[in-house]
Amino acid sequence: MHFQFDPARWLRHLFAPIDPWLWGILISILGGGFIVMLSASPERLNAHLINLAAALIVMVVVAHTRMQRLHSLALPLYVVGVLLLVAVELFGETSKGATRWLNIGIARIQPSELMKIAMPLMLAWYFQKREGSLKVRDFLVATALLAIPVGLIAKQPDLGTALLVVGAGVFVIFFAGLSWKLIVPVTVLGVSAIVAVIIYQGPICEHGVEWPGLREYQKHRVCTLLDPSSDPLGKGFHTIQSTIAVGSGGVTGKGWREGTQAHLDFLPERHTDFILAVLSEEFGLLGVIALLVLYAMLIARSLAIAANAPNLFARLLAGAITMTFFTYAFVNMGMVSGILPVVGVPLPFVSYGGTALVTLCLGVGMLMSISRNRRHGRRQ
Repeated sequence: MHFQFDPARWLRHLFAPIDPWLWGILISILGGGFIVMLSASPERLNAHLINLAAALIVMVVVAHTRMQRLHSLALPLYVVGVLLLVAVELFGETSKGATRWLNIGIARIQPSELMKIAMPLMLAWYFQKREGSLKVRDFLVATALLAIPVGLIAKQPDLGTALLVVGAGVFVIFFAGLSWKLIVPVTVLGVSAIVAVIIYQGPICEHGVEWPGLREYQKHRVCTLLDPSSDPLGKGFHTIQSTIAVGSGGVTGKGWREGTQAHLDFLPERHTDFILAVLSEEFGLLGVIALLVLYAMLIARSLAIAANAPNLFARLLAGAITMTFFTYAFVNMGMVSGILPVVGVPLPFVSYGGTALVTLCLGVGMLMSISRNRRHGRRQ
């Protein structure tokens, strides 16, 4: 049999599951981020291009994956993720005071990143199984499933990743129908705790005062957020320099590659956690607004896919992935602007970093798979 390769047909098959709106928005954000990366850290250009290529390949592969396959992978991925986190606790490698990595011989991996996707998958799978007969105990079981990996991640310690995994899990539980009677008391308690910390920051931030559940450096981050000048050359340095960069950009910015905070090495981590400060200094308020509009479009399109998903599993998964994008952006922007403590969360699709970029594009691929499944369902 003679085989004839048809490039046009192959390309149509390759891009068939690609949601055009989602793809256009994603490319716009990645393109803008690439321009900022060229200014922030040109020496990392080749590595960033490799990360982009790997992330987009993962996105396309996942977009071609059927929802039934994603459904069947939920439980195994969760179990493997938890076992890897336990392995990190027992045999993990320590760097800069944190035990987050596991050496598997051919590579060093960070299993906590897997839980950003495995957690919403698992909870969506669980609630799909319980659909039509949900009771309070089901939400308690879901909370326990969430608490196990979050506790292991927080113990490493990795507060930023723990917050993202908590967010992904809580969004699934909320979308599954958690009663407002349970949400309101927790919200009131959280707000009250924040207000209490602000009011009594003087005595509780003194040296030697322990905060339950937090390590000393985490407490110090919160305290320097409330008063960066208390440690201007230490924990408060990041916040002070990033807010200076954001403010100095004005409305239109200083121009591409003209930012003094970044290029005179005042701004730390300018290619990762604080890349938004580079964008703000060089492109000003208008550049930040343009990025916010693109994020809003990404979230709106993703929510539309979630709303039209064919079943509960797909709706919960799509909704959680969408709100994870929001959480990434909100926490990073809060860090850079000085309204949230520095917890090491990158700016989605913009910051340098292969693991986070691959994880985020994997989420986009899942959204495209859900969208494709809906389109195929309509044709049948």
